[in-house]
Amino acid sequence: MKPVAITGMGCVSALGIGVESTWEALRQGRTGIAPLVGFEESGLKVTTAAQVPGYVPEEHFAPSQLGLLDRHSQFALLAAREALTDAGLDPAQQASLAAVIGTGCGGKETDELTYQKLYKEEKHRVHPFTIPRGMPSAASSQISMDLGIRGPSFTISSACSSTNHAIAQAVLMIRAGLVDAAIAGGTDAPFTYGLLKSWEALRVLSPETCRPFSRDRKGLVLGEGAGMFLLESLDHANRRGAHIHCLIRGIGMSADAAHITDPSSEGAARAMQAALQDAGCQPEEIGYVNAHGTGTQLNDPSETQAIRSVFGSHADRLLVSSTKSMHGHALGAAGALELVATVRSLQERLVPPTANFTEPGEGCDLDYVPNEAVPLDYSFAMSNSFAFGGLNAVVVVQRAG
Repeated sequence: MKPVAITGMGCVSALGIGVESTWEALRQGRTGIAPLVGFEESGLKVTTAAQVPGYVPEEHFAPSQLGLLDRHSQFALLAAREALTDAGLDPAQQASLAAVIGTGCGGKETDELTYQKLYKEEKHRVHPFTIPRGMPSAASSQISMDLGIRGPSFTISSACSSTNHAIAQAVLMIRAGLVDAAIAGGTDAPFTYGLLKSWEALRVLSPETCRPFSRDRKGLVLGEGAGMFLLESLDHANRRGAHIHCLIRGIGMSADAAHITDPSSEGAARAMQAALQDAGCQPEEIGYVNAHGTGTQLNDPSETQAIRSVFGSHADRLLVSSTKSMHGHALGAAGALELVATVRSLQERLVPPTANFTEPGEGCDLDYVPNEAVPLDYSFAMSNSFAFGGLNAVVVVQRAG
C-alpha cells in the first residue's frame, strides 16, 4: 500500500499554542491539567480541566471574524494555519487540497450562548449567524474559506475517535487518487456549563488529576484544543521537495457493536490488527503505542487486554503511554494531540511518559513509561482512539528516513 506523508503539523492544547510548545511539555512530563477556570460561581462539581492557558481570541482574530467563529473553529484555524506554514505548501496548491476535520462536540459554545439568551435571559432574538457558527461542519467550512481550499471539505464525528477517522478518510482519498493532499485533524472545545453538567452525570470525571493505568486513578480530565496535519501522497511530497515528518503506513477501524459506554477489548484489538495489516507491519516492529488511556476504571484494563491480545509476548517489550495525563481528554481532538505526540516521539527517538503515575492498577501490567520520558530508537508507532459507542480508529506511523 502506498504510504502517505505527513509534511505539516499544527497544534493548540492545554500545553500551549504550537506544536513545539506542546511537545516540549510532553517530553518533560509536564501536565496542563489545572483548576477549572471560568465557572467559579456555577456550582459545578468539576474542579480540574486541561484548558488552553491564557487564550485571548482577540489576539488571533479580528472582531468581525469572531462573530462567525465558535471556540472550536478558532482552535481549528490556528492549528490548520500552522500546519500549512510548516508544510511550506505553495499557496497556489492550496486550492486543490481536501479538508477532513473531526469533532466530537462541534459548536457547543455557540449552542450554550444561544440557549442562555433564550431561556435564562428570556431574549426573543439570537445572533443571525447562530446556525453557521455552531453547526458541526463549521470548522471544516472555516478552514476551507480561510485557506482557500476548494477540494472536498467536510466534517467527521465519531466522538473521541473523530480525529483518527478523519485521518483515515483523508488517507483513503489520497490513496485512491481523488486528491494529492489534504488537511486533516480534529478540534473540540467542550467547556460550557451544560456540557460539563452532562459529563458530571456520567460519573467518569476525576476530581483531581488524570492517572491513566494507575491503581488510584479516578477518571478522565476534560481538555480542549486542535491538531491538524497536512497529508500528501509520498510522490507528491517528493516532487515538491517537502520535508517529511513521518509516513502514515496503516489505518484500522472497527465497531464493538456491544455497549454505548463499556469498551470491548475485542473491538479495540480488531482495529489495531487492521491497522497493522494495512501497514504490512509485524507486531514486533512496533516500538511505542500512544494509548487511548483515559484514566477511567473501564478503559485502562480493557485497552491493556487488547494490546496483549494483538502483540502477544511482544507486549512485554512495548512502551505504552497516555499523553492524556498531560493534555487532558480533548474528545474529538484527542487523537490529533496524540498523533502530534507520536510523530514527535518518532522524530526525537523519545517516548513521552504517562504523567501522574503511581502504581499499576489491576489488569494494567504493561510498561506505561511512568512519569519520565524514555529514549527509544524505533521506527514504527501506533496511536489508538476508542470512542463511546464502540467506535475504534487506529493509526500506524513510520519514521521518515
